[in-house]
Amino acid sequence: MNIVVLVKQVPDTAAERTLSGADHTLDREDADLVLDEINERAAEEALTLKETTGAEVTVVSMGPESAREAIRKVLAMGADRGIHICDDRLHGADVVTTARVLATAVRTVRDVDLVLAGNATTDGQSSAVPAVVADLLGLPPLTHARELTVGAGRVRAERETEDGEVTLDAPLPALVSVTEKINEPRYPSFKGIMAAKKKPVETVDLDDLFPDADDTGFRVTGTRVVEAVPRPARIAGTRITDDGSAGRRLVEFLIAQKLV
Repeated sequence: MNIVVLVKQVPDTAAERTLSGADHTLDREDADLVLDEINERAAEEALTLKETTGAEVTVVSMGPESAREAIRKVLAMGADRGIHICDDRLHGADVVTTARVLATAVRTVRDVDLVLAGNATTDGQSSAVPAVVADLLGLPPLTHARELTVGAGRVRAERETEDGEVTLDAPLPALVSVTEKINEPRYPSFKGIMAAKKKPVETVDLDDLFPDADDTGFRVTGTRVVEAVPRPARIAGTRITDDGSAGRRLVEFLIAQKLV
């Protein structure tokens, strides 16, 4: 069984983020970069399946040179090999381009049975990339899974929604995106960290993945950020002291805000 897990390096959610003045994209030079937490859970699920099925796990990531650290962490957790898509021309890539590049990289892995990914990343939060990758690969997408079972050539996923629980089932090969409820990721052991240094990581660029395309025919993004402003600081709310008129004043406030 061959499993591919898609991961991304993102800014630490606990650290301050700044945007580049040139194009309003994330300033990675000043950011604390980490393996995305939901992608890390997708990696954990892949490694759990490896332990029970003997699968080989390939980790794929698209990003600048620093993204290699995210790949190395998953290798230290137990993955077997990595593919790093590194090309300055992909700076600012949108959902469609990101999915197209990831799908092409997945095709370079032979006989893939299962593709795993986080349902979203903490920087973009589009929740669209896994589904687009599945469409490009012609795989059934089982998205937003909180529980996963693989066996007898099929994959079964449990999804929690606002209306209840949904069971998804599909034949392999398939793509599954997971939520933060799927598991708790393991910590890499010292032995795993040392072993990861010897595991192969292949670096590829656009010319490797799309040898017949030229720069003019590869559109990285169809959008651009023209302006960005910081989120306004939170202001103190209105406190009502009950002197017998609190109920009326509360209703008046809700009416003024068009909430009732």
